[in-house]
Amino acid sequence: MELVFATNNLNKLKEVQRLIPEHVKLLSLKDIGCIEDVPETQTTIEGNAIQKAEYIKKTYGYDCFADDTGLEVEALNGAPGVYSARYAGEQRNSEYNMQKLLLKLKAHSNRNAQFKTVIALELNGTQHTFTGICPGEITKTKRGYEGFGYDPVFRAEGYEQTFAEISLEEKNRIGHRGIAVKQLVKFLNSIG
Repeated sequence: MELVFATNNLNKLKEVQRLIPEHVKLLSLKDIGCIEDVPETQTTIEGNAIQKAEYIKKTYGYDCFADDTGLEVEALNGAPGVYSARYAGEQRNSEYNMQKLLLKLKAHSNRNAQFKTVIALELNGTQHTFTGICPGEITKTKRGYEGFGYDPVFRAEGYEQTFAEISLEEKNRIGHRGIAVKQLVKFLNSIG
């Protein structure tokens, strides 16, 4: 089985490749000659994942899956949410995004947050979605050098370290994307 993972984010691709079963050949957007930005114009995380998967299937004809992830902060009414990658502007700069988030939370004692990933799968003419949620909190300062995005300021529930201080294997085990991918893998294994 061949599946395209509709992402240009090499960090996401690396995380997911470690989890996909051997009978699935994972292709990147580059592998199928997709060099344009895949549309992400929906107002929900689910909507963006579905939009990206449908776009690749319709435009390139490949069975595929796409994900969208957002950091939802309780004190900010779920922001940055679907706008997480562009929180501090269209340049998608993780450093600026974290600085803005920490500044917005400076006056808040409630630092509860969750990462949410939705994966949309387009396979054999049907669509399926899988959701992974990792509850935790936003730290007051950045810590660690692993991972990407908001990882240096997010500490998962029950952990002292941020996502940027734990190994990729551990992050895949407890993290939002890993949880959603495990649901996807279970589904793919069930259909052989």
